[in-house]
Amino acid sequence: MNLEQCLQAKKADKAFMDCVTHWERIPARAARYADFPPSLAAPLRRALEKKGIYRLYTHQREAVEASMAGKDVTVVTPTASGKTLCYTLPTLQAVLEQPSSRALFLFPTKALAADQVAELNAFLALMGEEGERIKAFTYDGDTAVSARSAVRAAGHIVVTNPDMLHNGILPNHTKWVRLFENLKIIVIDEVHVYRGVFGSNMANVIRRLLRLCRFYGSNPRFVCCSATIANPAELAEKICARPMTLVDDNGAPMGERQVIFYNPPVVNKQLGIRAGSVNHARRLSAELVQNGIYTIVFAKSRLQVEVLTTYLKRLVTDALGNSDRVRGYRGGYLPNLRREIERGLRDGSVQAVVSTNALELGIDIGQLEACVLCGYPGTVASTWQQAGRAGRRKTCSATFVVASSAPLDQYIVTHPEYFLNQSPENALLNPDNLYILMNHIKCAAFELPFEKDELFAGLESTPDLLAYLQEEGVLHLVGNKYHWMAEEMPSTEVSLRSAFDENFLIIDITDPAHHQVIGEMDRYTVPMLLHERAIYLHNATQYQVEKLDFGDKRAYIKRVDVDYYTDADLNVSLRVLDVLKERGNEALGEVLVSSIVTIFKKMKFDTHENLGFGSVDIPELEMHTTAAWLALDEPVFAGIEKEQAQNAMVGISYALHTIAPLYLMCAPTDIHVSYHVKDQFTGKPTLFLSDRVPGGVGLSDKAYDMLDLLLDKVRETIGSCPCENGCPSCLGSAFGAQVKALAQTMIGRMLDESFAG
Repeated sequence: MNLEQCLQAKKADKAFMDCVTHWERIPARAARYADFPPSLAAPLRRALEKKGIYRLYTHQREAVEASMAGKDVTVVTPTASGKTLCYTLPTLQAVLEQPSSRALFLFPTKALAADQVAELNAFLALMGEEGERIKAFTYDGDTAVSARSAVRAAGHIVVTNPDMLHNGILPNHTKWVRLFENLKIIVIDEVHVYRGVFGSNMANVIRRLLRLCRFYGSNPRFVCCSATIANPAELAEKICARPMTLVDDNGAPMGERQVIFYNPPVVNKQLGIRAGSVNHARRLSAELVQNGIYTIVFAKSRLQVEVLTTYLKRLVTDALGNSDRVRGYRGGYLPNLRREIERGLRDGSVQAVVSTNALELGIDIGQLEACVLCGYPGTVASTWQQAGRAGRRKTCSATFVVASSAPLDQYIVTHPEYFLNQSPENALLNPDNLYILMNHIKCAAFELPFEKDELFAGLESTPDLLAYLQEEGVLHLVGNKYHWMAEEMPSTEVSLRSAFDENFLIIDITDPAHHQVIGEMDRYTVPMLLHERAIYLHNATQYQVEKLDFGDKRAYIKRVDVDYYTDADLNVSLRVLDVLKERGNEALGEVLVSSIVTIFKKMKFDTHENLGFGSVDIPELEMHTTAAWLALDEPVFAGIEKEQAQNAMVGISYALHTIAPLYLMCAPTDIHVSYHVKDQFTGKPTLFLSDRVPGGVGLSDKAYDMLDLLLDKVRETIGSCPCENGCPSCLGSAFGAQVKALAQTMIGRMLDESFAG
């Protein structure tokens, strides 16, 4: 049964259609073409024609001409729309016109970089003799040491990732003189990925790169590519510190796309409890796999990925025990395993893959036809990006959005017009976050001494920061220059992807004679998934954590065969340190967030019933960050019993935590919402929303500016929920009809200027 037949069968299935809240058919779209730019070099024209390309898409022509005219360009079009040619053609044109020219291509992952080099070299081969003279190389952690000097000397196009640029190229710029002196083009692909901590770090890496370019006398132009977000030019301008020419009128064709919003049935009407999204995503993806349809399943957590992979592997296991037609894919897998899975997707040997958003990026992963989203990804942009993983061959594709009971999921699935009509969200970053900025000033000082009056990226605070580092003995002022004094290279201590570089190694000790590293995990996830006696799932194989060594950052695991997995509970507390802004009862400030895991649950496979609890003994983690808060005066609670008021506030907090990410363009895990019955700092009942990133990346700042809007949307969500007494879809639990109505009343009072200031 092919995909079209399968979709027809689903439409005829009454039980399935009873759960479908909306079925959207997006018709196929024809391509719009434009002739090659008149100045395009003949070898490039010939290579394109050999590929069967006799005209460019309209957006490709616009981007290529703008870049060749010396402009900084940001290209924003959907997946599989040919963005590669938007930067490949102007880059190769520059090298053909001036053979000493160099280009730097930046991709957020090694997989994307390797994919790009393979495609680039294939294109160079089509150029014939001219193409043979142009060298394109990957330069990352996997590049052999013996080959690195050749890349530095001969590479016209160096393809790398931000981490290698930060830690390998910039600190060793004296070995890359030829690149820096002749750098003409910098390509940054998947710009929408660079938000939050990663984006804030990336902007500072580019600041350091441009500082070195000025030192060596070059002034490269940028070509940035992005999936659809609301502020692509603004984001690219923040990262590159340049005004951008935006190209966003997509001329590429698109196959027919079906988007099906699926809400699992209610299993307890009184409590408003729905069947689990994991089980329904499992059944749906199992049916697709059994019909031979190439499928990708996106889950929202590592644990969900492993649970779904386990289920689907059981389904396809043959008589010899082979189940590699189904694979899992997530952060924490080692690079060689990820490359193997990517190859399997391209050559068709892998029919289904279950992934976190790690496969959301633009790597060509073959002939996928269907996409199943186990829960709403959190943003409109991510949802379209994940849906775009299927149907890259311009054929019919289908995306199933399987909602969980979370308020955000329920809002989307019951208001599909919001998703279908809403423009994608803004991407936020804060390159001037003091913690992040200070790290990169250290890196910049190591790379090149600072002049006493030099401003890093034009920041007026630079002299104060340099003076502070001098006092700390990190820098030494000689004449008018600050020189690096410490022994170690600072970039090795700075992770671009998290605020702290403290990944834990995961070591398999099943065979006492052969211990093997099978993965890694960031420090803040470890307490949840790698505490002692946790069941750690890796590629659908079960392991038990035998020992967690916090000091050495190692977890030792042993293979087991049990019928359950574990899930831990995280307790978070918050304390105000300082107020930065104030507006009546609303405020923005610095806070200390403490988190600790104390217990874990054992959850049975298939039924997901709770088999018991266990204790966790792990140190408490502390983090300085920013938060927005609203202190509540007595009139908000007037005439309401104390217990009912507290239940209503717990429900409001729950709803705010899941609605806010829609407007902040972040994952729910990027923020923390809490309610203090009587906060020590304000002395009043207080509602907090904080960044879950050291120093904050601007999420709570934006929440402070739009607090009234967020509260109004929470009231709307609670009011539109069809439940009678509050449920997991609005208040997080069933508190009673009176509490549900009171929650709406209390939000109205909060929004009243006489109470909220």
